[in-house]
Amino acid sequence: MSYPLSNLPRVAQPAYVQGTLDTLLSADGSVEPAALSLADTTFVVLDLETTGGAADGGGITEIGAVKVRGGVELGAFQTLVNPGERLPPFITVLTGITEAMLAPAPPIESVLPSLLEFLRGAVLVAHNAPYDVGFLKAACARHGYAWPSPRVLDTAAIARRALTRDEVPNRKLGTLAQFFRSAVEPTHRALDDARATVDVLHGLIERMGSFRVHTLGDAIDFARAVTPTQRRKRHLADDLPSVPGVYVFRAADDRPLYVGTSKDIAKRVKSYFTASEKRARISEMLAAATRVEAVECAHSLEAEVRELRLIAAHSPPYNRRSKYPERVVWLKLTDEPYPRLSVVRSLADDNAAYLGPFSSRRTAELAAAGVYDAVPMRQCTHKLSLRTPIAACALAELGKCPAPCEHKITPEEYAARAAQPFRTATHGDPEPVIRSLVDRMEALSDRRRYEEAAVLRSRLIALLRATVRMQRLSAVTRLAEVVAARRNDVGGWEIVVVRHGRLAAAATSPPYEHPRPTLDAARMTAETVLPGPGPVPAASAEETERILAWLERADTRLVETSGDWVSPVRGAARFTDLLNRAEAAASGKDSSVRSSVTDRSDDARSLRL
Repeated sequence: MSYPLSNLPRVAQPAYVQGTLDTLLSADGSVEPAALSLADTTFVVLDLETTGGAADGGGITEIGAVKVRGGVELGAFQTLVNPGERLPPFITVLTGITEAMLAPAPPIESVLPSLLEFLRGAVLVAHNAPYDVGFLKAACARHGYAWPSPRVLDTAAIARRALTRDEVPNRKLGTLAQFFRSAVEPTHRALDDARATVDVLHGLIERMGSFRVHTLGDAIDFARAVTPTQRRKRHLADDLPSVPGVYVFRAADDRPLYVGTSKDIAKRVKSYFTASEKRARISEMLAAATRVEAVECAHSLEAEVRELRLIAAHSPPYNRRSKYPERVVWLKLTDEPYPRLSVVRSLADDNAAYLGPFSSRRTAELAAAGVYDAVPMRQCTHKLSLRTPIAACALAELGKCPAPCEHKITPEEYAARAAQPFRTATHGDPEPVIRSLVDRMEALSDRRRYEEAAVLRSRLIALLRATVRMQRLSAVTRLAEVVAARRNDVGGWEIVVVRHGRLAAAATSPPYEHPRPTLDAARMTAETVLPGPGPVPAASAEETERILAWLERADTRLVETSGDWVSPVRGAARFTDLLNRAEAAASGKDSSVRSSVTDRSDDARSLRL
């Protein structure tokens, strides 16, 4: 089947175009603020004098601010402020500001508009910035002004990272001003202290250069509490591409330590060296890492799939998920006169019916117990002969097994009552099995045997979840080829070629060009994928599910398929609501354990917890 691809309307030109790692340019040619070099950044260095105490209880008495860029002063702002309250005597002694000086001064609500305009478009710098910012934000909140949330640099925090105790005994403004030989001495007056902070800022910018801190974004990250290991290994993020793909942290012997994926490799790897990264295992990984390898991908789906394959191939010690896809198990209905359920590690090309994959043997056994509760299937592991009967076990005496071992049931009758419902549930309608479990749960609930009903519910969840998952996977993996595309943010097309549920090729067409040449090239160079047994014959279930999630997006368009992509009309998917209700009840979000079965039109059953 084929579908038109080129009749979509053109989208607007994007507001931003991709540049290099350190220069993300907007459409008008300006540089994104975080990528600006510190020499080109406009700073407003601010200092407040207050009545003391906390921001929500004290008042501002004086504001001083200096606007600088590239070492040049662009303007200054200074005013006394009437706090509307008595001035503590120790503040007068400390600053020299008296109540007589503040009496004719404007209140803070009159000063804020001018101050906020002075701050517009600049980076706010202060010494012990949380204190000054706290007072300004509280004043804005009290008087109905929106706080502009500027980027903030704290010279005290930067000094704690950039200077050692051998150089300065503390990080007070006076100490730092003396260390950097400031032209202005701090006097506890706002404008003098702001100008002293300007000289401290310039000295710290020069010092940060030795730490490879050259942009505003780097400086903000540097000021945060990063570990010595993060600071020492920061260079590992240098020269990585700002494209979708996979990154691999490698040890000195080239072993993969950690594999990750991102729409922007450079940005994501840089985040490992900031204060926001606090995971203990990642800190341990960074200590062992010596380089970062980048694998560029056509788009995010290819990156996700490559990440899964690399993790499965190398089992990096610091990855927790997707490491052992070969450990999944399947529930197999054996191919013999009296079939039974068996937990197996792999699929065989035989006439047996399979259900799965299950992430653990325990989950598979839970689903098998659900089958035993629903249909009269034997639970023993004997290979039964049609000629020689053997003694029955206790389950037959309890009426839980039809005793095929004693030939009390014919193979045909056994198949109809036990084997066929399971076979049908795996690839068609699971209603007979599901309804039997729900009826039993309702009966137990009516007798107030809630614990036993909860056990049945957990078995129902394991069985139904596997059935829904397998039928969903089987629908796409039986197709020899699916070609699909979706628009990206810059006017091109992300293209995938999927064969038997495996990503065989990925590409991205140039913006505003017809995607057919790119699509044809992707198909010609795509991996050859041969079919195999089972619902996931060519890839891991997790890979196929990632592909399905991408294909099912509202903006994805099917271009060509080798056949009909269909699911059973009366398949397991129609019980998704039941599964969600059961899982909610099991997690405590729904206290109901009772269940009921009601008829609807066309003799369909609606099961609900």
